[in-house]
Amino acid sequence: MQIARQRTAELFRHAGIVLSEEEKERIEIAEFGLGQLERQGLELVTYVNTGRYCAKELVLFPGQTCPEHKHPPIGDDPGKMETFRCRYGSVFLYVEGEPTPDIRALVPEGSENYYTVFHEIVLLPGEQYTIPPNTLHWFQGGDEGAVVSEFSSTSRDEFDVFTDPHIKRMPEIEED
Repeated sequence: MQIARQRTAELFRHAGIVLSEEEKERIEIAEFGLGQLERQGLELVTYVNTGRYCAKELVLFPGQTCPEHKHPPIGDDPGKMETFRCRYGSVFLYVEGEPTPDIRALVPEGSENYYTVFHEIVLLPGEQYTIPPNTLHWFQGGDEGAVVSEFSSTSRDEFDVFTDPHIKRMPEIEED
């Protein structure tokens, strides 16, 4: 995980994003319980997450994919709405809608059954896209990786619904 943290810090530097020492210590390595961080994973720093809003930085290594998921309604909350703004590199974002022929991303081998939406949005630095609540989506870093700022309503990662039933979003601690 230390190598992943170093690579993440390097991509933040390329994007011109300065993290405090405390933020560097809080870099989350999300490997989704799959043990395939290079192919399916995500690195992130959460700046703030309150009952009203959330701000994060997401890092994707080249070709790294955040698996397909959605943010469902929780009680009276319609689910997380999020805006992705590309800061560095390129990100291939896939959402519900008319499938794009010949998408640019490569679906991770062995997980093809768990990727079902293929309406492609390509984000380059300075471009952004807002994903409505309860919308299936997935995204992948381009050839140079990507740094993406996420601005959203409250994040409740533990309630995210992934298409792949093997995914565990929140780390599980095994007791002896």
